[in-house]
Amino acid sequence: MAQYQINLNDEILHGLFQRDEAVARLIEQVLNQVLQAQVTEQLKAAPYERTEERQGYRNGTLPHTLTTRVGTLTLRVPRLRNGQFSTDLFMRYQRSEQALVLALMEMVVNGVSTRKVAKITEELCGTEFSKSTVSDLCKRLDPIVHAWNNRNLREHTYPFLIVDAMVLKIREEGRVRSRSVMIATGINEEGYREILGLMLGDSESEASWTEFFSWLKSRDLRGVDIVVSDSHSGLVNAVKAQFQGCTWQRCQTHFMRNLLDATPKSLQGDVYGRIRAILDAPDLKTARVLLNQVIEDYYEKAPRAMRVLEEGFDDVTAVLELPERYRKRLRTTNGQERLNEEIRRRERVIRIFPNRESALRLLGALLMEMDEKWSTGRRYLDMTEYWDWRKVQKETLKQASKVHHLR
Repeated sequence: MAQYQINLNDEILHGLFQRDEAVARLIEQVLNQVLQAQVTEQLKAAPYERTEERQGYRNGTLPHTLTTRVGTLTLRVPRLRNGQFSTDLFMRYQRSEQALVLALMEMVVNGVSTRKVAKITEELCGTEFSKSTVSDLCKRLDPIVHAWNNRNLREHTYPFLIVDAMVLKIREEGRVRSRSVMIATGINEEGYREILGLMLGDSESEASWTEFFSWLKSRDLRGVDIVVSDSHSGLVNAVKAQFQGCTWQRCQTHFMRNLLDATPKSLQGDVYGRIRAILDAPDLKTARVLLNQVIEDYYEKAPRAMRVLEEGFDDVTAVLELPERYRKRLRTTNGQERLNEEIRRRERVIRIFPNRESALRLLGALLMEMDEKWSTGRRYLDMTEYWDWRKVQKETLKQASKVHHLR
């Protein structure tokens, strides 16, 4: 990644402690210097520099406004005599900013917000907005988010699928209603995480999850081997119906909470340690031995908790079948929960979305940027050992099938 040397104006730095708009001016100054550094990289020459490597010449700048939460910035975009200056600064930075600003603007334009929200909108954006401005921004942003959320997935296979839902408040038909947004994260055959898509549903029902999984499969989601989620009945039933032959791993964090809720308080510390040992067992055989010991020791003292443990054991330890290096990241939905927290940070600003389109726009823009970061950044898992393990598993099943046929 390129490193830029930034010089800051003393007057602007001093103004940070006196004027609200100084933050916008500071960011404006920094971004303008980044643009100048980028054009120097592209041309391979500084202004007025003589060098044999020069790729072209500057031809002044054009003003470009960028609407952000700290105010409207005016950036000076470099022009070139022969060719076009390219930068991803606007595209990558503005998607989520536009989506957040648009949600606030729609609240004001649709007349569903308080005067306080209207005031915040003007303070954040530095200007007032009309319906035509909202419409124009939506026309630019919506197709980008829609294309990403409906992209074809056939380029990769996704052995590991992690799914979760979160509840949003959306205004529909004059009333505020709770709606579930379902999100799927996949880990592809190369070990990179991707956000596969999001969908709004009326609730976390089996019908909603079935529609969500069917939609992912219609986009060529394939190769799913393990699905990780909480134990919501509608979700579990949809997983079993839509991904037949796959292993379902119940989130161990959610399971532990459920089990401790059923445990007398005086025993919770001891029981937690014993259950943790089961979940951290080196293999399924050891886990089952530990399970029998815990049930024998606590069945009389905590019968309800032991029933929870017995009923959930197979689903919560499914990950123990995998090579050890994959278990930690696939035994819970904690990664997905952290993603939800990132969404909540922005969603709290809105609190109540003016419509479904606004919710999909903001969440889609945020997830799109996170997906770009994941899929182009560091590899999440080294999949070599997994594919070797799968090859052995298939060969073992093949041999077992031959023996059964001979019998």
